[in-house]
Amino acid sequence: MRTKILILGGGLAGTIVANGLVRRLASEIRSGEAAITVLGNTPRHMYQPGLLYVPFGRAREQELFRDERTVLDRRISLIIDAATRIDVVNNRVHAQSGRSFDYDYLVIATGSRLAPELVPGLAENAHQFYDLPGAKKLRDALTDFKGGRIVVNVNAPHKCPVAPVEMALMLDEFLRERGLGGKFEITYTYPIGRLHALEPLANWMVPEFERRGIKSQNFFNTQAVDGDAKTITSEEGDTLPYDLLITIPPHRGAQVIEDSGLGKMGWVPTNPKTLLCDGTKNAFVVGDTTNIPISKAGSTAHFEADTVVDNLAMLVQEGRWSRDYDGKVFCFIETGMNTGTHMWFNYTTPPQPSPPTQMVHWFKLAYNRMYWLSACGLL
Repeated sequence: MRTKILILGGGLAGTIVANGLVRRLASEIRSGEAAITVLGNTPRHMYQPGLLYVPFGRAREQELFRDERTVLDRRISLIIDAATRIDVVNNRVHAQSGRSFDYDYLVIATGSRLAPELVPGLAENAHQFYDLPGAKKLRDALTDFKGGRIVVNVNAPHKCPVAPVEMALMLDEFLRERGLGGKFEITYTYPIGRLHALEPLANWMVPEFERRGIKSQNFFNTQAVDGDAKTITSEEGDTLPYDLLITIPPHRGAQVIEDSGLGKMGWVPTNPKTLLCDGTKNAFVVGDTTNIPISKAGSTAHFEADTVVDNLAMLVQEGRWSRDYDGKVFCFIETGMNTGTHMWFNYTTPPQPSPPTQMVHWFKLAYNRMYWLSACGLL
């Protein structure tokens, strides 16, 4: 009897799982004992971390996209048909076209979505760089910027937790390189009592911000934006004026997760070690979709995907478990236009940013180029 593996989502996590499994299960696929299907909602695959460079003119649109069919191994069936309901009791997924797909094993990699509408005035008045239209619009705003007050406003939850830090530091250096030193002021807001959820990173940021003259406002949970007055107000009662507002909007998981009753706000309750959807034995969750309290980042998705590949292949071939996920995350952090740092951590080891160097920046740029090898499962 053929084992059917269904992967929901063609982003980084889903693509790595699919390409990893097709290699591990090559003989089973060749004999017809196993089949892998990716059910996605777009034929294009985007390198999301590359969006950070668009506002600064350091990335071109064509560098960020490839046809998903060319990224996936040819032995994988790709179907573009958005999932509308996931039935983990009956092992079936319903799609927008009216079709349904049965599975023996399911991998939920439906990612996250921007939800600026949750804050009145945010979508209409703030710039963001978490999708291509937003990143290009911010690029135009920075081109026209001649000086003034900039607020980098962070909302939670959001994916790529270091991206707001990178934006603040790169923006400061970018504007100074344009000869605007002394003509602008950056204020960075964060919703809790320190500069970042990761305490070691927050501690590293304090002297770095002080050295550059970047101001900060903690305990700033955004309530509303007044575009006419050009002010942003927090639930705590603080109001900041701005000439340019850059936001990291709140995120939510995919709507299909909520519609299927699998998790609040689109995040699926997930066992942090097995990566199984709570209450199931054959539905894995990877990437942004999980509710695990660790970074929703590309490296997280990669390490989780590798774990799922090992376990699914072993379950199909030998009927046993391979290994647990240890919470591993690795992040490059741009600290300006030409320097960077990095950090890694897991469930038991806290992060510790290293001193910024130009070499780490070059490594980050090199990884940008190698991303597609990673998505193809070759790295």
